[in-house]
Amino acid sequence: MSPDPRVIIWRSALLAGSETFVRGQGDALTRWQPVYAGATRTASALARDDDVIAFGDDRRAFLRLRLTGRSPRLDRTLAALSPDLVHAHFGGDGWLVSGAASRLGVPLIVTTHGHDVTRQPSSPGIHGLRYRHNLRVVFRRAALVIAVSDVIRSRALAQGADPSRVRVHYTGVPVPPTPPVTPKRWDVAFVGRFVPKKGVDDLLTALASMHSPRPRSLFIGDGPLEPAMRARAERLRLDATFLGSQGPAVVQRHLAESRMLVAPSKTAPDGDTEGLPTTILEASALGLPVVATRHSGIPEAVIDGETGLLCPESSPSALAAAMSHLLGDAQLRHRLGAQGHRRTVTDFNLQTQTKKLESLYDEATTHP
Repeated sequence: MSPDPRVIIWRSALLAGSETFVRGQGDALTRWQPVYAGATRTASALARDDDVIAFGDDRRAFLRLRLTGRSPRLDRTLAALSPDLVHAHFGGDGWLVSGAASRLGVPLIVTTHGHDVTRQPSSPGIHGLRYRHNLRVVFRRAALVIAVSDVIRSRALAQGADPSRVRVHYTGVPVPPTPPVTPKRWDVAFVGRFVPKKGVDDLLTALASMHSPRPRSLFIGDGPLEPAMRARAERLRLDATFLGSQGPAVVQRHLAESRMLVAPSKTAPDGDTEGLPTTILEASALGLPVVATRHSGIPEAVIDGETGLLCPESSPSALAAAMSHLLGDAQLRHRLGAQGHRRTVTDFNLQTQTKKLESLYDEATTHP
């Protein structure tokens, strides 16, 4: 390994605006030099000019990689970067780059986040069969598999990952020494993709049942369900503001201006499941109490009655009750938010967690 070890951080579509965890984790490395690489470029607030893009507009070459798992162009791209390690995010992306890393003789780490070990392996027909096969291949090739929560670890094991090579590692977030004191503009904030597993429909139904006055709600994010959710909020006559996708600084500012974050996640009809939503950690870092569901890895981050309030999945009435309880009790909001901040400092701090990640990098390269 070179004196200044280099890790290629691989995400095939580099980089969606919702995937701040990829950039935040890589930028926080101190002993390893990150190089961000992907197959194609995604226009977003997280895209950077120095991202290494292997295929660009050459869709045919990328399709060959997806079909065969081999690409001389990708092999050359990785070799030119002289990496000591490749760290791929999501199982499917790990498979795409695993062959090139193997031929280069470089260890591979794959982080499993959620849908890559829940929804995608459950896909019907030939697509699901192929995906399950590819997932087993990448698990076999990877020196280590990182799971973002205990629940996701169990799902990775169910898909064939070797228990001796799976590590649970929580992605950290920046944590200010003290939560900012900011005037509140919003009663309720939601930050995330507009996809079924995020439960935005349940949140809108819950908000519609709350009166005297209606909570002032903020929605940040985009996705296939956004137009329908905007239209539904209008039909329900909610006091709702939709900002679309925003950069990390804007998200942080609006969270600080909110009385709580609501994360009504649930298992989608196609089996899609969360890992552990980074926005929950970001809100807790800023001293916000969190209302969320007992879904996947969320209870690993939100302690019911201590750092937030937990509700059953798919229960708008429980969400409404929890939000009403917090809105009517400023002291409770402050207590839960302060305890959430303290827990984020100890268990989810970006610097601490990234040092642990670098230790996993060391392990993978010392004992490939």
